[in-house]
Amino acid sequence: MLKIRIIGDEILREVAEEISDFDEKLNNLANDMIQIMHDSDGIGLAAPQVGISKRLLVIDVAPVDKEYGPMIFVNPVILESSGEAILEEGCLSIPGIREEVTRAEEILLKYQTVTGEEKVEKYTGWMARVLQHEIDHLEGVLFIDYLSPIKQKIILNNLAVS
Repeated sequence: MLKIRIIGDEILREVAEEISDFDEKLNNLANDMIQIMHDSDGIGLAAPQVGISKRLLVIDVAPVDKEYGPMIFVNPVILESSGEAILEEGCLSIPGIREEVTRAEEILLKYQTVTGEEKVEKYTGWMARVLQHEIDHLEGVLFIDYLSPIKQKIILNNLAVS
């Protein structure tokens, strides 16, 4: 049974491996991740967050943007980004912490579907933000890494106490 890994788990700091097998196992993993994300009231989840070092993420921003439903992204790469937006973010792997993070407002994303089909699409708003957050997970980056060293220290100290 997959479970969400919490800050401190080493896998959250690893660079995830590219996916080359587009099979039923990948499809099942993606569907399991969507279920875990929904059960946890999340809007995005990357494979490393459930202990699997693969370049896979799932997103469902319907709670904040009704234009999209659940989506699966394999081997995503941001080709271009533009604009800037500051919004509050949280993370299932850092429970109870929310902080403002600056991210690009628009991105051009190359990715594959669970069947291996390649796509290039432009995303803005919440989709762009959540994609950037989840792609960071594939690189071993957490949203608190964008905060000042003092804020990071306070957050990590508070997490150690709780």
